[in-house]
Amino acid sequence: MSAFPLFVTTPRGVEALLAAELTQLGATEVKERIGGVACQGDVAVAYRACLWSRLASRVLMPLRTFPLTGTDGLYTAARELAWDDLFTASHRFAIEVAGHSANVTHTHYAALKVKDAIVDHFRDTAGQRPDVDTDNPDIRIHLHLDKEQATLSLDLAGDSLHRRGYRLRGVEAPLKENLAAAILVRAGWPDLAAQGAGLVDPMCGSGTLVIEAAWMAGDVAPGLMREKWGFEAWLDHKPKVWSDLHAEALQRRSEGLKKLPPMAGSDIDLGALKSARKNAAQAGLTGKIDWTQLDALEARPVGEMPGLVVVNPPYGERLGAEGEIIKLYSLFGMSLKRQFPGWKAAVFTSRPDLGPRLGLRAGRMYSLFNGALACKLLNFDINPVSANPPPRGGEEYANRLQKNLKHLGKWAKRTGVSCYRVYDADLPDYAIAVDLYEADEQLHVHVQEYTAPKTIDPVKAEIRLREALAHTSEILEVPASRIHFKMRRSQKGTAQYEKHDEIGHFLEIDEYGCKLRVNFEDYLDTGVFLDHRPIRKRIQLESARKRFLNLFCYTGAATVHAALGGATESVSVDLSNTYLDWAAENLRLNGFDSQQSGTLRDRRDQIHRSAGSGGPWRTKQQAPHELVRADCMQWLKIAATKPGERYDLIFCDPPTFSNSKKMEGILDVQRDHVEMIQGCAALLAPGGVLYFSTNRRGFKLDEALLEGLQIKDITAQTLDEDFKRPPPAHRCWQIRKD
Repeated sequence: MSAFPLFVTTPRGVEALLAAELTQLGATEVKERIGGVACQGDVAVAYRACLWSRLASRVLMPLRTFPLTGTDGLYTAARELAWDDLFTASHRFAIEVAGHSANVTHTHYAALKVKDAIVDHFRDTAGQRPDVDTDNPDIRIHLHLDKEQATLSLDLAGDSLHRRGYRLRGVEAPLKENLAAAILVRAGWPDLAAQGAGLVDPMCGSGTLVIEAAWMAGDVAPGLMREKWGFEAWLDHKPKVWSDLHAEALQRRSEGLKKLPPMAGSDIDLGALKSARKNAAQAGLTGKIDWTQLDALEARPVGEMPGLVVVNPPYGERLGAEGEIIKLYSLFGMSLKRQFPGWKAAVFTSRPDLGPRLGLRAGRMYSLFNGALACKLLNFDINPVSANPPPRGGEEYANRLQKNLKHLGKWAKRTGVSCYRVYDADLPDYAIAVDLYEADEQLHVHVQEYTAPKTIDPVKAEIRLREALAHTSEILEVPASRIHFKMRRSQKGTAQYEKHDEIGHFLEIDEYGCKLRVNFEDYLDTGVFLDHRPIRKRIQLESARKRFLNLFCYTGAATVHAALGGATESVSVDLSNTYLDWAAENLRLNGFDSQQSGTLRDRRDQIHRSAGSGGPWRTKQQAPHELVRADCMQWLKIAATKPGERYDLIFCDPPTFSNSKKMEGILDVQRDHVEMIQGCAALLAPGGVLYFSTNRRGFKLDEALLEGLQIKDITAQTLDEDFKRPPPAHRCWQIRKD
């Protein structure tokens, strides 16, 4: 059999590996190109490339390369090829176009011109035309555009070789099989597998890396499951050569799968794990891989000798996921060092900037592409832990956390507090806040990283965060899945309330008998400000038989306390429909009905309609707890026009600053607090009380402009034990009319 030219395509960054693989398969004159490898080979080499290449995407047989002057020239060049020497008019065909050219910018039109040329050729030579079938063709013709030239090729594989045939259902952004194989080759898995070493993928998703690794170790030809090939309709196809190669591959698979090394795949997502099990079964690996639903940090070695940990972590492009991905990298690096000493690790990531978070030194780094996404493969040797290891760092933080936990744990148990802050940047070098939440009968940890001072080296800050997260998980005995990490930066306006993710997972906490919903994933804050706990309790104790007003109500926690304390009715005002819905759900959880007014205009119309009646805004048919979507400053001005509207208890906790598009103007608590307090005071019933609070550092209450009011600073009385260190930003005043 004589040799002919081949061009084998592959993902970018894999060309060198493919060249070595094709050489082993018998190809000659092997030359790397961008996105593929050019070589020479006979029919047997071409078939072996289709059947055995783990790295190839397509095996192309170039037919003609010609100057590309435009679509007319494209038709002419394609029309001159002897297509009837390649396939018959009874075969269905399809055209695929790849590449770029300034001379032919519309790839679909280019495909139509080649199709027309082929059809016209058959009509002239055979008197009939072949049909086009883009879904299931017998023959695929590949057109590659490269600047000012084009190449027409016969696709011998017929479909992309990454489609092995075992993946029934994937998860979000799965790896292509040939890219997974390249990761494993770069990580040194073939040699490790030959030695009997094990493999663990603790974030296995749909199982592609583990299945590809098993096929490598078991000598399974990656094309063995395919039912259709492009070369089968090729007139030069050699069925005997193919059947011999196929039979050999079947025999090798039968022998190879008998000696697989220990392998394990795990994932915290049960749905992904079910996909992995189904894919593995389809791949002929039932009972040969240990699949377990598990947090990545709970993964453990398999086998009796060090092997390979390989992982493709979730990318986490959105801000809400950013904190989680940083937590994952930081804790995963610690877990590798503790649980997999002596092993090798390979981390494939589109976020090489997060590599240092692992706390491991990469021995080699490779550039690969997942589609158009530039990625890095980081290879590590995990050094064994010495008999007398040096301190791992963070001991000062660990000691402080343990001390705080011992003291505050006793206080929380004594006072009935189930959610509290256990650490708040007590040590300048460890600038994080750690909050404990007893939610749905499980302990959750909410960790927020403050911006490190400019005097702190960013690299050191990163190391200390990694240390702190590891100690936090260890001391509190909480798995990573229940540690929720956020990065808190300087916020303006309502940035702290904005949605960061779309997980929508709510849990329930209990605060002095109130049931409140919290969300650890979707927002910077959880839905409950823990430092407001004492003022909420005070509101509960003082609200019996009173009308309550909650301005800037957020998720309505204070309103729930007032309702549970016996408030006859309440009005809660906020600009956000999201948080008003959250407040309504909090009220419902505690057995209270609520009614929402959709807009400020709704509220204004309601006021005007009832202005002449002298009665309350709420009718007998309305729920006693009303939620109003409005700009609070505008709402106060409108409410002031209703003389009969008074409240016995008002809570006003404005943001530091807000320039929301939903409101008129800009709110600055320092500038606007006098007008705000005066507006609230105007709504106080005789003997009524206003509680005004803010967390703006450096805030100064202008008492000189608040004549006629009795003002008492009750900050010390509204700080619980967990917020007394370091000096808090929280301030609170009790205000009455003279």
